[in-house]
Amino acid sequence: MINGSGPIAVIGAGSWGTALAKLLGDQGIEVRLWAYEQEVCDALRRTRTNPVYLAEVTLAKSVSAHSEFDEALSGAAIVCFAVPSHVLREVALSCAPSLPSDALVVSMTKGIENNTAMLPGQVLAEALGGDEFFGRLAALSGPSFAVEVARELPTAVVIAARDEEVGRTLQETFATPAFRVYLSRDVTGVQLGGAVKNVIAIATGIADGLGLGHNARAALITRGLAEMMRLGSAMGAEPMTLSGLSGLGDLVLTCTSELSRNRTLGFRVGRGELVDRILGGSPMVAEGVRTSTAVVQLADRLGVEVPISRQVHAILHEGKQPHVAVRELMARALKPEQPSALPD
Repeated sequence: MINGSGPIAVIGAGSWGTALAKLLGDQGIEVRLWAYEQEVCDALRRTRTNPVYLAEVTLAKSVSAHSEFDEALSGAAIVCFAVPSHVLREVALSCAPSLPSDALVVSMTKGIENNTAMLPGQVLAEALGGDEFFGRLAALSGPSFAVEVARELPTAVVIAARDEEVGRTLQETFATPAFRVYLSRDVTGVQLGGAVKNVIAIATGIADGLGLGHNARAALITRGLAEMMRLGSAMGAEPMTLSGLSGLGDLVLTCTSELSRNRTLGFRVGRGELVDRILGGSPMVAEGVRTSTAVVQLADRLGVEVPISRQVHAILHEGKQPHVAVRELMARALKPEQPSALPD
């Protein structure tokens, strides 16, 4: 029997965690929002707003703020992780002693762990309970800017769980008139799409910063999706997943909107700014910077070709000039768009 009734703990009070707490709190659900920064926790308690990450929304009275895991997790039926990928393992290990044994766990982290090249769900399973934990694990992803979710603008996402009962319980819990939730069993594909799209968004931002035009942006989105699908195929994901909300949907959103942190970072890099200076000037995390390293590591391990992601990594971490990366991408050997569709 799945326990889907009870308080929901949201681990991470960034923009997405705060938006999720508002979404759930507005439905009258008891939400415990855990904040890493004490000043954020204090502000949430005092004003019911998050002045650092999402100042424009006010949380319902059913949402409480916490800085201790014991308080946030006590009796929680569902625990949502909404922290950046590079701190997910550390946070999960700290949570583990306080996690209720029957709680459903939802990963809302969009990234891939560096060095291990593990998806967030794999990190959570390893940190929280091993292989037997996978049955209680789900991943939520899709085109969902936090500020628009918080403003109750129409949004569609997908939640993936290997256990159908777990998936349906979470689908019904999160769905609202403005937040439509689709169901999937492809946990790998849903997570992969949410991670790789950030790298491609940086690429399109760089192209826009260089003034390369709409044709270039369309090409990067399309060929970025091809990279995503090649990786997904090698990892056992369903191709249709990556042509859906968590793949193509999120890719289009983050590659075309000025609200996208990853596209904005890429745009500024294309205009000549230094990555370290851009990152140092904002508390927000552009996941694609670290994910570019993990994608290259994953591609090398699986023997998958990811030319766009590789060039993004070289620009961000090896000092390659963007115009050189563009020239190299355009000069690659000519080939069919769909090799498998051509006769031998």
